[in-house]
Amino acid sequence: MNPIFAFLRWKESVDCTVEINNTFDQLGAHVRFDNGVVVQPGDEVFVHGAPISIPYGESESFRRKATIRRASGLERAWTRATGDFEFMELCEFSFTERALS
Repeated sequence: MNPIFAFLRWKESVDCTVEINNTFDQLGAHVRFDNGVVVQPGDEVFVHGAPISIPYGESESFRRKATIRRASGLERAWTRATGDFEFMELCEFSFTERALS
């Protein structure tokens, strides 16, 4: 959390469903908020509870509590303005014709 915007934030507690997939076709985790809450740019989500681990080949859902720290209007605008630059860092890749040793 950026300390400059810390005093402008507020928290919201919600129930959520964590869906974990660990199969040949899918590997991932998704959080669905049970009351239809929408997360906006700059918001932070903290899912409470013990770490989740499922064996290969399975998919499971877990009920948890989550805390959403809402961004201020200024922080939301800053996130939108600078988010594209951070995304472009993820897109830096190259291809080579030879095997790496």
